[in-house]
Amino acid sequence: MTLPTVLIADDDRSIRTVLTQALGRSGYQVRSTSNAATLWRWVEEGEGDLVITDVVMPDENGLDLIPRIRRVRPELRVVVMSAQSTLMTAVKATQRGAFEYLPKPFDLKELLAVVGRALAAPAPDLAPLAPVAREGEERLPLIGRSPAMQEIYRTIARLTTADLTVMISGESGTGKELVARALHDYGRRRAGPFVPINMAAIPRELIESELFGHERGAFTGATNRNQGRFEQATGGTLFLDEIGDMPPEAQTRLLRVLQEGEFTSVGGRQPIRANVRIIAATHRDLRASIRAGQFREDLFYRLNVVPIRLPPLRERAEDIADLARHFLDRAREDGLPAKSLDQGAVEALRQHRWPGNVRELENVMRRLAALCPDEVIGAATISGELTEVEPDGPAEPASGPGPATPDTLASAVERHIRTFLAAHHDGMAPSDIYDRVLAEVERPLIQLTLAATRGNQIRAASMLGLNRNTLRKKIRDLEIPVVRGLS
Repeated sequence: MTLPTVLIADDDRSIRTVLTQALGRSGYQVRSTSNAATLWRWVEEGEGDLVITDVVMPDENGLDLIPRIRRVRPELRVVVMSAQSTLMTAVKATQRGAFEYLPKPFDLKELLAVVGRALAAPAPDLAPLAPVAREGEERLPLIGRSPAMQEIYRTIARLTTADLTVMISGESGTGKELVARALHDYGRRRAGPFVPINMAAIPRELIESELFGHERGAFTGATNRNQGRFEQATGGTLFLDEIGDMPPEAQTRLLRVLQEGEFTSVGGRQPIRANVRIIAATHRDLRASIRAGQFREDLFYRLNVVPIRLPPLRERAEDIADLARHFLDRAREDGLPAKSLDQGAVEALRQHRWPGNVRELENVMRRLAALCPDEVIGAATISGELTEVEPDGPAEPASGPGPATPDTLASAVERHIRTFLAAHHDGMAPSDIYDRVLAEVERPLIQLTLAATRGNQIRAASMLGLNRNTLRKKIRDLEIPVVRGLS
C-alpha cells in the first residue's frame, strides 16, 4: 500500500524540519521546499496527496497558488499556515479554496488531525469561489492574535460560504457588532444591506412595528405605511443585538418568522417573504433566562445554530498591546496628535481588568491621544488614568487598627454605575440608564420577596410597601416569573 505524500512549502527551515519529522512518524511520505516555484512544479507533475503551504514565501504568496492548484488538481487539498494571524488571512484562505487555515504557532497534534481529515475528506465542491470582499488589510475589522481570536477568525472564515444563523455572546464592549459586520461583509449576502437593531433600546410596545413594519392606520399615529427592519434588510443581514431583552410577544412572532420564512406587518394581512440572514447577539446568559421563563427555549435553538463566544478582554491580555496601538493609530488618522506607548505602559494596560472590555480600551486610548502632553505614554500616565476611570472596588483595610469600609448596597451600586459609565466614556451610552439601574435593583428585590412569601403577592406587596396592583404591574413589566405557592 502506497503511503500518502504530503508536500510542504515554507521558507522557515526549522518549520520544515519539525513538520517532516512529525508527519514521517505518523506514516506519511514528505517532500518539502522553501519556495512556491518548486511546490508548483511538483503539483503540475502530479505529485503529492496533500499540500501544506505558508503564505509569505520569497517568490510568491501561498494564497495565490490555491486557485491555480484547484484548476489543475481539483482533488488536491491545501492546508494554509501563516504567521500573519489576521481575520483577512483566514478569510482569503477559505474563500480561495483552502481546506483549513492554521495560524502560527500551531499545535502539532492539531495539524496532524487536520492532515488526517483532509486526506479522508470526499471530493471538494468545484463550484466557483466568490472573491474576497475587501483585499486591503489596513482597516482590519477585528484585532488580536490570541488563540481565542484565532478560533473566531477561523469560524468567521468557514461561515463566508454558508448562510447560517449565528448567535454571538459576550460581555458588553467585546465587539459583538464587529463580528456581525464581518460575517456580513465577507459572506454571501455582502452585496445586500446590513441592518442592526438593538432590542434594549426600543420601547417594548414598538418592537413589533420596528421589526415587521406597520400599515397606515394600524394604530394611533400610523399615518403612513412603514417598512420594518426585516423588509429593510431584504437580501442582506438583520442583526438583532441584545436579543435577550426582546419581550415575550415579539419572541413568539420572531420564532414564527424563522419557522415559516414569512411575516405580516402590524395591521397587515398580506404575508411578506423574509429574505434575510439572522445574526443575533446578547450579553446575557440565555440558558439562565430560559430557566427563569424570560426567553423561549425553542427560539434559542432556532437562533443558536452557530454559537460564537467573544472572550472578555481580560481573557486575552496578549491582544491588548496590538489593540492599544491600533486605537492610537486610528486617533492619529482622525486628526489627534500621534502617540506611542513604552513597555511600562503596555504592561500597565495588561494588568488592568477592563470591565468595559475593548470599548473601554478604545476610549482610554483616544482620551490619552487628545489630552496627554507626552508623545510617549508611560506607565505612570496609564496607572493614573485607569485608577481614575475604574477603581478596583473598596480599598483594602490598612494593616493596623480601624474598621474596614462596609460593602453597602450604595457602594455596590456606585461601583456598578462607575463600571457602566467607564464602558461608555465616549458619550454613546443609552438614554435609559436611570430605568436600567432601577430595573436591576427592583428585579432581584421583588424576586427574593416573592420567594420569601412563596409566591403570595398580597404578603409580598405588604412587605415591600406597595399596592398590590402596583406590584403586579412591576412583575409584568420586569418579566419576573411568578412562583405559585400558598395564598
